Amino acid sequence: MPNQLHPDSETGVGPPMEHSVRNEKKLDRQRWFRRLYSQRHLQIMALLGVAWMIVFNYIPMYGIIIAFKEFNIVKSIGEAPWVGLEHFKEFFSDDDFTTVMRNTLGISLLKLFIGFPLPIIFAIFLNEIRSVRYKRTIQTISYLPHFLSWVILGGILMTWLADIGIINKILMALHMIDEPITYLAEPKYFWGIIITSDIWKELGWSAIIYLAAIASISPEMYEASTIDGAGRFQKMWYITLPSIKSTISILFILAVGGVLNSNFDQILVLRNTLNESASNVIDIFVYHTGIQNGRYSYAQAVSLFKSVIAIILLLIANKVTKKLNDTSLF
Repeated sequence: MPNQLHPDSETGVGPPMEHSVRNEKKLDRQRWFRRLYSQRHLQIMALLGVAWMIVFNYIPMYGIIIAFKEFNIVKSIGEAPWVGLEHFKEFFSDDDFTTVMRNTLGISLLKLFIGFPLPIIFAIFLNEIRSVRYKRTIQTISYLPHFLSWVILGGILMTWLADIGIINKILMALHMIDEPITYLAEPKYFWGIIITSDIWKELGWSAIIYLAAIASISPEMYEASTIDGAGRFQKMWYITLPSIKSTISILFILAVGGVLNSNFDQILVLRNTLNESASNVIDIFVYHTGIQNGRYSYAQAVSLFKSVIAIILLLIANKVTKKLNDTSLF
């Protein structure tokens, strides 16, 4: 039989085949546009979110350059003179640098090592409760504080921790202390108050993600382990935890990336001049320097320094997590 292949084609794909490929690509584009049109309402909603992010997150990034300038609100950013790394050098030689970094790292690392595992443990134990009504009641009570602002919770805490507050009354009734303690006036108690109140506020809400991950675990795995004679704690350790390790890894990476964020709202509400030595963190330092003292360039330099460290920590955590259990953000 004579060769019917196109003479210029080494693979045997002639003009009819090329025409078919072009038609298929054209059909794919048409299907893609039809699907896009059918989802137009969802796409518009998504585009509004993208537009919001561009306007409020990306366009303001132009202002980062004031960290390298001596910005004055009387002049524009472009008119401000360049000073290079002078603001960064000033921050590193500032008398408050050691105190600010110690408080920031101390509070953030304690929140990470104490506050991060607790929602996981809480979600696993909550999942083991068989009574649906009891389970829902506990979950509702646990995540209710999340919906209250720190202004409200801060007022509650200041009332509880006052000289005549309920905490002092309980401790004195139990003969654990002889006289009332002004907790928010003592720097040595401040870190403990911050960490405990943060766990109280976010424990239930943080556990929701882990509960959702646990709900996706196949019941057949638990049934098979029951047949093999595994107890509840063995199921938690050998089935539940390994099954949600990817979720844990992703949230851990994000938590490490935000390790220098000490929760500005919480500390601003609970701090005062008496506990300043324990409450002066980077965010508070930036607030006082930039907003109250009007040193916008210096405050931006400190904030940019924090952001750079956060990115470095995020990359390190992502790489380590990827090597340990092959889970990463990118």
